[in-house]
Amino acid sequence: MGCDGRVAGMLRRNLQPTLTYWSVFFSFGLCIAFLGPTLLDLRCQTHSSLSQISWVFFSQQFCLLLGSAFGGVFKRTLAQSLWAIFTSTLAISLVFVIIPFCHNVKVLALVMALAGLAMGCIDTVANMQLVKIYQKDSAIFLQVLHFFVGFGALLSPLIADPFLSETDCSPANGTANTTSSSHLFHAHQVLGQHHSEVLSRSNQTPPGLPPQDWTGTHVSYAFWIMALINLPVPVAVLLLLSKEQLLTCCPQRRPLLLTADELALETRPSQREDPASLSPKLQPDPGHEDLFSCCQRKNFKGAPFSFFAIHITAALVLFMTDGLTGTYSAFVYSYAVEKPLSVGHKVAGYLPSLFWGFITLGRLFSIPISSRVKPATMVFINMVGMMVTFLVLLIFSYDVIFLFVGTASLGLFLSSTFPSMLAYTEDTLQYKDNPGSGQL
Repeated sequence: MGCDGRVAGMLRRNLQPTLTYWSVFFSFGLCIAFLGPTLLDLRCQTHSSLSQISWVFFSQQFCLLLGSAFGGVFKRTLAQSLWAIFTSTLAISLVFVIIPFCHNVKVLALVMALAGLAMGCIDTVANMQLVKIYQKDSAIFLQVLHFFVGFGALLSPLIADPFLSETDCSPANGTANTTSSSHLFHAHQVLGQHHSEVLSRSNQTPPGLPPQDWTGTHVSYAFWIMALINLPVPVAVLLLLSKEQLLTCCPQRRPLLLTADELALETRPSQREDPASLSPKLQPDPGHEDLFSCCQRKNFKGAPFSFFAIHITAALVLFMTDGLTGTYSAFVYSYAVEKPLSVGHKVAGYLPSLFWGFITLGRLFSIPISSRVKPATMVFINMVGMMVTFLVLLIFSYDVIFLFVGTASLGLFLSSTFPSMLAYTEDTLQYKDNPGSGQL
C-alpha cells in the first residue's frame, strides 16, 4: 500500500509532463496504423501496383528505425527533448494533411519517411523522459504510455473505414462496378475459376481513363479528420514548454528543478553534493555528450557478462515484436482481401481495428497487472502466447474465422511485450547507473 501511495504521489507531482508524454504516444499510434486499411485506396490514388505501394511501408518503417536511433541526440536536455517532441507531433499532423495530395508513389514514400522520422524521435525521447522521471517505478507508467499507442492505433482504422472504397480502382461510374464486383466475388467463391478473368477485368481502371478522372474514394476526409484529432497534442507539448519556461518568447529566469529531480535528490543523499549547479532542464546528461558516448569502452569496464546478455536479448525481443506489430497491422488487410480468402473490403477493414483494439485492451489490463507481476514473467507469457497464435494461424491459414481469432490473440499477447521488456531492463540494469557498478 505504501508503494502505491508513493507512486500516486509521484504521479501528482509530475501530472502535466506525464499526461503530455502519454498524449504524444497517441499521435504515434494514430500514425502507425492508418496505412493498412487505406492501402488499396492509396494504391489507386498513386496509380501504382501493390509491390510499388509496399515501398511506402518500407519507407515509414526504415525511417522510424533511423528516427529511433538518432532521437537520442535530443535527450541531452529537457529543452531539446520537448522541442523535438513538439516538432515531431506537428509533423505528423502535416503529414496527414499532405497525404491526399500525393498522386505519385515516390512522393508518398517521401512523406511517409518524414512521418517515420517523427515517430522514431517520439518513440525514443518520450520513453526515456518517462523512465527518467519515474526510474524504478516506471513499469506501470510505461504500460499506460503504450496503452495510448494502442488507443491511437485503434482509432485510426475506425476513422478510415467509412471512407474506404469497396473496389481497388473505380472510374467515375464506380457505383455499378462496385455492385457487380461484389457479385463477382461471390460467384468466384461458388463457381470456382470460371469468373476469375471477369473479376480481374472488372477491378481494373480502363486504360484510356486519365488518372485525374478517378473519383472512387473519399479517404482524403479520413486523413484530414486524423490531422484535426492530432492537433491538440503539439499544443499540449507547447503548454509544457511554457510551464517549464523554455519558450524563447517567455521572460527568461532561472528555471526551477523538476519535481522528479527533487525526488531523486531526496532519495539519493549521496548525490546532494553534485557540483553541477545548472538546472537539469538545461544541463546535458552526464555520459551522453554525443551520440556514441554510450559506446565508449570505459563505460563497459568491469561489466559482467549478464549485462551484455540482457541488452542483446532485449534488443532481439523488441526488434522482433515491434517489427511484427507494424508489419502485421499493415498487411493483414491486404492478405484478407486477396485470394484465397477474398474477404470484402469493408469487413477486412475491421481486421486492423481488431488487432489494435486487443493491443489496447491488453495494455489496459497490463496496467494493474504490472504492479503485481514481474516484467520478466509478463514477457515470457507473451512470447509463448505469440508462438502458439502463429502456429494456429499457420494451421488454419485458409479459414476466415481463425484469421479474426488469431488477429485478436496476437494483438493481446503483443500488447505488453515492449513496455514489460523496457521495464525489465530498467529494473535489472538501472539506466542511470554505470553498467560496471550495478549489481545484476
